Order: sequence, then C-alpha cells, then structure tokens
Amino acid sequence: MKFALSFFSILALIITGTLFFQYHAYSSDLETGIGDFHYSQEIEIVYRENSLDIRHHFKNLPNQKVKIKWPEKATNASCFIENEKSCERLSDEVSYFAKGETKSQSVSYIIPIEGGLKNKMLLQNVFATLMNGEASYSIVSISTDSKVNGQWITGLSLVGQQQLVHVNYTMFRGDGTVQDLYWQAGKLKVQEQSPVLSIYAQQAIPNDFLKSFENLQFLNDEHIAIIQEKSPVVAHDERLLFLPTLTAQAVEQEVILSQIKSQFKFVDSPEWLPEVVASYLLNDQIGGERTKKIITNLNEYMTDNQQQAWQETLKKLGDESISPDTLDKYLSQVLDAKTSYFTLNAQQKNGIYPLLFEDARDVYVNDVLKEDVRVIRYEGQTLYTADTLLPELGYSAEEGQNGYYVNSEHRTFRFPKEPGFYVFNQRRYSTISEPIIKIADHYYVEEAWLQRLFLVELQKKDERIQVLAQEQ
Repeated sequence: MKFALSFFSILALIITGTLFFQYHAYSSDLETGIGDFHYSQEIEIVYRENSLDIRHHFKNLPNQKVKIKWPEKATNASCFIENEKSCERLSDEVSYFAKGETKSQSVSYIIPIEGGLKNKMLLQNVFATLMNGEASYSIVSISTDSKVNGQWITGLSLVGQQQLVHVNYTMFRGDGTVQDLYWQAGKLKVQEQSPVLSIYAQQAIPNDFLKSFENLQFLNDEHIAIIQEKSPVVAHDERLLFLPTLTAQAVEQEVILSQIKSQFKFVDSPEWLPEVVASYLLNDQIGGERTKKIITNLNEYMTDNQQQAWQETLKKLGDESISPDTLDKYLSQVLDAKTSYFTLNAQQKNGIYPLLFEDARDVYVNDVLKEDVRVIRYEGQTLYTADTLLPELGYSAEEGQNGYYVNSEHRTFRFPKEPGFYVFNQRRYSTISEPIIKIADHYYVEEAWLQRLFLVELQKKDERIQVLAQEQ
C-alpha cells in the first residue's frame, strides 16, 4: 500500500511538473509572439497623388504579442485612430501589437507608386501582414478620383462598384488573404462571377463557354480572379490568373494548379509535380504529356486499393512541404517497397524514368556507408548504380562517343551501345547478357558482372549490403 501511495505521489509530481513546464512554454509563446493564429482584416485604400493611402484594420487578434511585417515600399507607418482603443496595443516603433485583450487594431501607411498608375499594372505585396498569422477573411475597398477610369482587381470576389460625382468606389470581400492589386485602364470589367471564379474581360464571354464553365470541378472554394490578358510578371499572387485565351480546359487547369499551389507548399519541385498531386486529388489527369506519362506508369502498377491509399495520403499532407523526396517517401509506404520514382524523374531531362524498386538496405563500400549507391530490381536482375559505385572502387566512369567507359590505372573497359560484347584492355569479349544497362539517363552494373569484371565480394545481411574490393 505504501509502495502504491509512493508511486502515485511520484506520478502526480511528474504530471504537475509537466503541466507547469507546458504552461510556461505556452506563456512564453504568447509573450514572444510565436503562436500561430487566424485573423480577419479590412483594408481601405485611397489612390491619390501617385500613391496608395491605406488604412488597415486587423480584427480578431489573439491575446499575444503579434509582430507586423510591413511592405518593403511602405512609408509613414503609424497608428490610425478609429476609436480610443484602436492603437492600444501598437508599439511606439509600430513594429508589433503587444499582448492584450483588445481584439481590433488599426494602422495606416502609404505605398508610393512612381509615375502613378499605368495600364496593366500589378502592384505586388502592398499590404501589411502579421507574423505567424493567416488572414481568414478580407474586405478591400478602393477609392479613386472619378477622372481615373479603369478596373481594380484582387483575388477576392467583387462585391460592387459605384461611380459618384468625384469618386469611383470598388469593393471586394471573401475568405482568405489578399497580396496583390491589379489595375487596368479602359473597358475591362467582370463578365462572369461565381462563388469560386470572377472572369474579367473586355468582351462578353460566349454562351458555350459559360455552359461548360458550369461543369468545371475545383479543389476548393477559395475565390480566384481570371483576367483575359498576358501576365505582366512571372510570379504573382496565386489568386490572380492571367489567361490570354479563355477555354474551359485552360481555365480548369490553371485554376486547379493555382489552388494546389496555394493549398500546399512545394519546394525544389519541377513544374509537373503540382500537376501530379492535383490529378490524384481530383481523380482526373491535369497537366502536360510528361505529367500524364508519370501518372500512367504509376497507375498501371498500383492496385485499386493502393490508388485509394495514395489519394488519401496526398489529402493528408496538409502543411508539410512537398518535394520529390517527400512523395517518394509516402509512395514507398503505400507500395510497401522503396522507390525514388519522383526524385529520378525530377533529375530526368528527357523521357520518363520507369517505376523501379530499390533494396532498402544500406550499401557499404569497403566498410563505409555510401548513401548515393542504390541497388534496384529491374526485369529480374539486380543492378547497382554504376556512376556512384564504380568511382568508389577506384574507377573513372563516364559516357563517351562509343559507349560507357570505365577505367582504372591497370584496367580499362568499354561497354558499347550495341549489345553482345564489351572491350577489356583493348580485347573484345562476347556476352549473352549485358554487364552495363542504361535506364533513362542512368547507368547500372548488373550484380553478377559487377563481381566478375570489377573483382568485388558481396556480403549481404538483413540490414546492409557490403561491397568489398579485392586485390587486382
């Protein structure tokens, strides 16, 4: 009984201590402003004298320190006094909102526009944001002099426009944030609008396109603005899409890709990788020929259950950064076999690298771990990556005019492009099988030939493969 009481006393102390440290860690997060949060915002913009005068109202702020990230071009950042508490939490140097109960704070700042508004002008990253915060809802209103004729566009849904005697007024609102502003002079206007899309064009949109537009499927309901123009810049807010030609296929593909890039974070990824992810999430192929071939190769191997598991895995990626390595890791789990399918295709300049499976064991060369040496299974053969293994054995290995050349101080090999023979120290030898095999842009050496030609001993255990060079 005493032992039980002592045990529970110790357990209680451990739990109390854990809660104490968790509370202090949580309190520290509040004080230093590193806790993630959502907020809403209302942005009032007045264009005057070659600048945007902005009043920015942040709402639903958390009770923690919140750092402000000002636009690079912002000037005259200061408090905007909307009421007696509207700047209560704003620091003297206007760099953060202090921890406090007041949920709404207002600031003002100016974005200079050198030379004034120009036709087809994209103003990028012109709004203040909050560190660790994400805007869940935004309202943007823009006022310009009535003599300035044109159309403002954001990625948000257009609520309405009004032309008064001295002022033109435009208002947008919707879920999510807004980063960029687009201005175009002339008769550009919204021709069609739905909960997901606004289409801006100078001419009316044909009825057949509008009918096909009704059947388009998208990944989410976050609003996107499509402008029938060439993009003025390469990179811009994902909620603004510039399409010179409007077709149902182009709209669907570009909107989906914009949504997928907004929903997921892609790093060190080729252009086709977001297309692959989008295709599986929609259960419909999106993208170019390369993307379609990569998906076809994968689908031809996977069972229905594996395809379903793969789709569910992609849906759960959430905030995790996506790269070829990331997808390879999860694909290997789904297929229960190690593969570098996406990584190798990302490295592939021409053609498609096939779906191959690797020996999951670590490879050691002369007792040293070599992470860049892979062992794969291909058409019933066991192959080793020649470009990475042979140099570890004292050979140079490279592709040449008449085949694949492997040389050391006393041994020279040439493996020609034509099958049936190889050359060793200037002497030709006939073969039935091929010692060196090229798959896409990569060279491999077959296991039996590796031992025979390059004088190595292989030792295989449950967790490792040892390649030992023999004396030559």
